[in-house]
Amino acid sequence: MQLLIYRLVYPMLWFISKLPWRLFYAFSTAIFLLTYYIIRYRRKTVTENLTLVFPEKSEKEIKSIRKAFYKHMCDMFLEMIKSISISNDEMMKRFKVTNLEILHELEASGKNIMVFMAHYASYEWANVIDIQTGFQAVGVYKRIENKYFDRLVRRIRARFGSRVVTTKNAMEEITKDQEKDGLYMYGLAADQSPKIYRATYWTDFMGVKVPTFLGAEVLTKRLGLNSYYLQVEKIKRGYYEATFVPISENSKDCEDYSIVKSYLRLLEKQIHNKPQYYLWTHKRWKHRNAEKPEGATID
Repeated sequence: MQLLIYRLVYPMLWFISKLPWRLFYAFSTAIFLLTYYIIRYRRKTVTENLTLVFPEKSEKEIKSIRKAFYKHMCDMFLEMIKSISISNDEMMKRFKVTNLEILHELEASGKNIMVFMAHYASYEWANVIDIQTGFQAVGVYKRIENKYFDRLVRRIRARFGSRVVTTKNAMEEITKDQEKDGLYMYGLAADQSPKIYRATYWTDFMGVKVPTFLGAEVLTKRLGLNSYYLQVEKIKRGYYEATFVPISENSKDCEDYSIVKSYLRLLEKQIHNKPQYYLWTHKRWKHRNAEKPEGATID
């Protein structure tokens, strides 16, 4: 059944990826109208999230952000599909890095880095960075249940030279990399909600106390990696700019949780500035009223 679904859907995805940009975004607008007004995909979740973290905003303001978010979400999802066939040159034109020289300096010094990413603006097109540096980019992702679509996502994310590993195997594989020659740049989105049984650290995110992923910080400190936040801004439809913002260049000496807190503060600043580009469909704050596991650190 999984293979049948894949064979039925993939030709449509390939066709969409080949559309000229004007038609491509016209199609995205049509998908937005269907998703927002007819299907109403996760409208309740998005509204609850926005109302929770922006209690000062009026109902009209919340609705305006919500509508703008859905427009962006449809663009972003289809842009991932566009990655099936987009050229390297076109991708670099549409996703630019403002301070690529930082990576070249780290290359020269032979330092591996951890890049803290977020579900903000465009996180799918960030893999184009790999073809502009000497680092082996390694992306951490959550496996998709349908193994054929999982292979497709892996192929899309690896087509610019990146390597992808699952969240389950990330700790082991990244640790093994440190025994090999070469330079590595790890990308991990750490802004979603962990399982409650893994909720060992709770801190404020957008003014709400919630559990937070610690895997990226643990790896960064254990392996002595330089840590950066990839700050991605949407310039206009289909165009993004990314900036590497330093978090720590001496991670082993950092206080526990200081790296992840710095990361969250940088992300919060972006969300407050342009909230429509964050992924509000996820239930990021679902554990806010849950009982804290025994031994958890509450910050």
